[in-house]
Amino acid sequence: MASKAGGDGKEAINEQVIANTYANMRTEMNQLYTKITELEMEVGEHSLVIGAIEPLDPSRRCYRMIGGVLVERTIKEVLPAVKRNKEGLEEVIARMHEALERKKKEITEFELKYKIRIRKADNDAEEGGKKEGTAQGVLVGPAGQ
Repeated sequence: MASKAGGDGKEAINEQVIANTYANMRTEMNQLYTKITELEMEVGEHSLVIGAIEPLDPSRRCYRMIGGVLVERTIKEVLPAVKRNKEGLEEVIARMHEALERKKKEITEFELKYKIRIRKADNDAEEGGKKEGTAQGVLVGPAGQ
């Protein structure tokens, strides 16, 4: 913290407020990343469903989960709804990407305004070898056994 004669307490509070605000902004950005990833996975699932049921007979029965209830419908009824849902998800993802870009810009401006720099830990080089040895993986044997 800054140590100035007479203004110590106020300077410390301001630095803490700035640090908390910055941390909150970074948290919001990470939450946006997480939600975008989650929605992109749902779009992928919708694409798989569309790909699976599109070539089938439109009068064939299929089941769809609506609000936690499994409902029996025909492919002709379900396919347009799944496509609409996928398009809606893609629109939401596009808006969230825009919000993410705005948040990144806001964080960059905040960093410039308050001269914030992220410090890397000094002992990263020393811990590099240790981290490598503690990594867990999966050991796969030969395919023929």
